[in-house]
Amino acid sequence: MTRHRTFSGGTHSKNMLYLKSTPADPATDRHEPQRVGFVLLAHFSLAAFTGALDTLVTGNLLSPGLFAVTTFSLQGSEVLSDLGLLIKPDAVLSATALAGLDLLMVCGGFRTPLKADPLLNRWLVDAARQGIDLGGLWNGAFHLARADQLRGYRCAIHPENRTALTEISPESIVTPASHVIDRNRYTAASPNGAFALMLEMLRNRHGATLAEGIEQILAFEGLRFRRVGSSTPAKLSAPLRNIIDLMENNLEEPLSLDQLAAFVGLSRRQVDRLFQRQLATSPHRHYMELRITESRRLLQHSSLSIMEVAVACGFVSVSHFSKCYSAYFNYPPSKETRLGE
Repeated sequence: MTRHRTFSGGTHSKNMLYLKSTPADPATDRHEPQRVGFVLLAHFSLAAFTGALDTLVTGNLLSPGLFAVTTFSLQGSEVLSDLGLLIKPDAVLSATALAGLDLLMVCGGFRTPLKADPLLNRWLVDAARQGIDLGGLWNGAFHLARADQLRGYRCAIHPENRTALTEISPESIVTPASHVIDRNRYTAASPNGAFALMLEMLRNRHGATLAEGIEQILAFEGLRFRRVGSSTPAKLSAPLRNIIDLMENNLEEPLSLDQLAAFVGLSRRQVDRLFQRQLATSPHRHYMELRITESRRLLQHSSLSIMEVAVACGFVSVSHFSKCYSAYFNYPPSKETRLGE
């Protein structure tokens, strides 16, 4: 029987989607999803909206039930995005809809009119009175300011609209940042900022491991054979980063601990201490987890045979590879989903 293994440190976040989680104990792990609403304005940035939405949806893939998302329109009709695509929101924004929300995001875009909308102003004021967090994407912050909901808050808005926001709300603190979280206000100035905004919110609420898992999944989206460079955390010491970079670049023919130690001018014992202190694991285990993670990527996103993947990731035999793979994922390589075929 194959002994079950668990991923450690940063390699755990890379593999979260593929690990079978232990069912939560209903008596000790009850939680309500965070209810997020997106108000889609005319010509809203589809890229900014999907950047934010993708983060939340991926969060639910890794940890089901974290978020409940609803899209709204102001008039009950389809909304034209900046790309000319008609989007049909889930519902019309109303008092009933507001009552069930934790966060309300206003989605604007480059051509979204910067004009007062009494209906939107009313809902934003009502939401703030109910203690609902507010946010804006692209120039969504302008509409928050128009409803007097950014007074004394730092915010982010697309560069084209910074002057306009400052004029209508001099007490708002307009920054050049791509995204800003200031207490209960969440604003982003671009699609990348929208992604980073939601990722930071998620990290603050649910921890770094989940946020890193989302980054890993979205960073690898659409890839096949190509890797996207080192994923070594910047917080690690320089010698440890160098060792991990060396590991990542030598998966096919793994280096010995003596070779790794010599490369950074340390002893085997010093290298072992670096891993234990900064990653709470051993060099051997971390190296194995890098190889297993890469083998999963190759199995999913290439047409290489199991034997070719085993060789590419430094395993001396298919049987040894299968045993190690099964220990981490609870199924053999032959059962892996092959997206590249």
